[in-house]
Amino acid sequence: MPLCIYQIGPNGKALFGLIDGDDVIDVAAAGGPASLGTALQLSKSDFDVALAAVKESDLRTPLADVTLNAPIDWQEVWCAGVTYMRSRDARMEESQSKSVYDKVYEADRPELFFKGMRFRVAGPGQEIAVRGDSTWDVPEPECALVINSAGEIVGYTIGNDVSSRSIEGENPLYLPQAKVYDKAAALGPVIALTSEIDDPNDLPIDLVIQRDGAVGFQGTTNTNQLHRTFADLVEYLYRDNTHFHGAILMTGTGIVPPSDFTLEAGDEVSITIDGIGTLTNRVVRLGS
Repeated sequence: MPLCIYQIGPNGKALFGLIDGDDVIDVAAAGGPASLGTALQLSKSDFDVALAAVKESDLRTPLADVTLNAPIDWQEVWCAGVTYMRSRDARMEESQSKSVYDKVYEADRPELFFKGMRFRVAGPGQEIAVRGDSTWDVPEPECALVINSAGEIVGYTIGNDVSSRSIEGENPLYLPQAKVYDKAAALGPVIALTSEIDDPNDLPIDLVIQRDGAVGFQGTTNTNQLHRTFADLVEYLYRDNTHFHGAILMTGTGIVPPSDFTLEAGDEVSITIDGIGTLTNRVVRLGS
């Protein structure tokens, strides 16, 4: 029974939902936490108890009648970089400061960076964007951790950390501009609870980019290729850092298109993770 943020009708307000088969339950109306942020203030054990009670509710809406939004409200979105060998190699390939990425890959401290808040995040079927001043852009398909305020992982969703390789490659200090801008992230379609994922350390991740009705690029990886553990990444994110409403942490990408590929307006990016679903977004170029 995954969690979601959904709305009924084009002008409906965002609701915190629990999906049960072909229905979605309004968690707040069923007596559960009022929002995702409220739920993530609970301990994992209290969180599980609250959802168990919600599952018994008859206050249901057919899933076919709702629109799924990005599963986020007041959480910050953070990302981990250079966590896969392929990502390290790609960063070294694009950069004029190659050795820094090799050092990050081998260091005890991971690379963590802020990506954005809810207003910068696209949901299923919504637009993601490439910067108008960038010439080389890629999606970064990632397993994203949904973490409560105590630093406990309560679920997993799909993340897309859209990035400008041309800007980041020019100078590592340009990373915020390469990563943080309008529509530069996507999350969804749902949050799979930890109890629903048999082995988070062995999750296949697939990427397909459609262009003009054909496959422009596709690739696959697996979380078993991660150089760091989820627990290690979360510990560093929460070290001396309060996340009152919980946090969402993308854990890095193991799929990087070749250097002659760049996202174009009109591309359709689909990321699939077993047990979570498929997140699909259409690309637009900002400033055009």
